[in-house]
Amino acid sequence: MNRALRAATIGVLLLSPVVLSACSAGQVTQTATQERDKTGAQGQVGDLSIREAELLSPRGGSYEAGDDADLQVAIVNGGSEADTLVGVEGDGFSSAEIRSASSATATSSASRGGSDEIEIPAGSSVFVGEDDFTVTLTDLDEDLSTGQYLEVTFVFEKAGEVTLPVTVANPESSETRGDAFDFHQEEGTKEG
Repeated sequence: MNRALRAATIGVLLLSPVVLSACSAGQVTQTATQERDKTGAQGQVGDLSIREAELLSPRGGSYEAGDDADLQVAIVNGGSEADTLVGVEGDGFSSAEIRSASSATATSSASRGGSDEIEIPAGSSVFVGEDDFTVTLTDLDEDLSTGQYLEVTFVFEKAGEVTLPVTVANPESSETRGDAFDFHQEEGTKEG
């Protein structure tokens, strides 16, 4: 075997694993099955898809215990029959107020059941927090800041229930920060 043929054979054998591994780089990627973390919680129950569920960003940078938090969510009905959001339940808040343009105020909670509802017509979407629909989680149990979440259960008349981790949204603009803590300053200096 001459030297040129041997060098070519060795070159092909050494480079073939690199070439073969490069061929699959676009076929099965790690990110192909990952969900973006900035789109809000998503879920499916029956013919209903829940998209971008999140708590609106609090005005002061965080919610304090006892505050109310507005929910923003898109509900898409891909079925041929209308369905109805009849309740919103969960831990971390005392109740959920569901309001639509056609009603005044109604309160639903896990213990009492709902007296107001939001209809999701067949083949359409409803945007809660926009349009004329709102859901407010009342009397939060604990402080919540950006990125923290509550487990929220959406209860539908026909489709059933779906529970999602609903996070506090990022603020749309930067918040003003308070004074920084001075770690070099001594607290309670002793006098002689």
